[in-house]
Amino acid sequence: MSRFLFPTEYYDSTYAINFEKYYKEGYDTILFDIDNTLVPHDAMHNEASRELFKRLKSIGFKICFVSNNDEPRVKEFNEEVGAEYIYKAGKPKGQGYINAIRKLKSQRSKTLFIGDQLFTDIWGANNAGLHAILVNPVAPETKFHIVLKRILEYPVKKLYLINHSIKK
Repeated sequence: MSRFLFPTEYYDSTYAINFEKYYKEGYDTILFDIDNTLVPHDAMHNEASRELFKRLKSIGFKICFVSNNDEPRVKEFNEEVGAEYIYKAGKPKGQGYINAIRKLKSQRSKTLFIGDQLFTDIWGANNAGLHAILVNPVAPETKFHIVLKRILEYPVKKLYLINHSIKK
């Protein structure tokens, strides 16, 4: 099995990540997937996501949402936190990630990407040469095409976990 689907790291949740540690290590930019990485599919911000973005901004991170969704969804989600965004990013191609890094005037070596899907998020972050963090989905899947992807992801995750332990 190819390692291009393996994340750099794997966490239980976006909300369990020690972002202060990454900032101290020299990361200053975070790219996020939205749906099921931060909130359930098609949901808007909740108290946890609001607090997270307040905290990330106070730490000093530059933030951009990188999503395959259409602009209305991504723009509306972004409005409350005032980050940057890339819609119809074309994941797993790396160009959407690169466009986000350019938009934020950052560098690949200082950028984290956080997402919940191997075949789009992590593969794309790896294509762009980023530190790719996989998180568990925040809610059960309801869309058939994503449920199917989750079934296909299972053996890749299992192989990854044989050699790595989940961070909490």
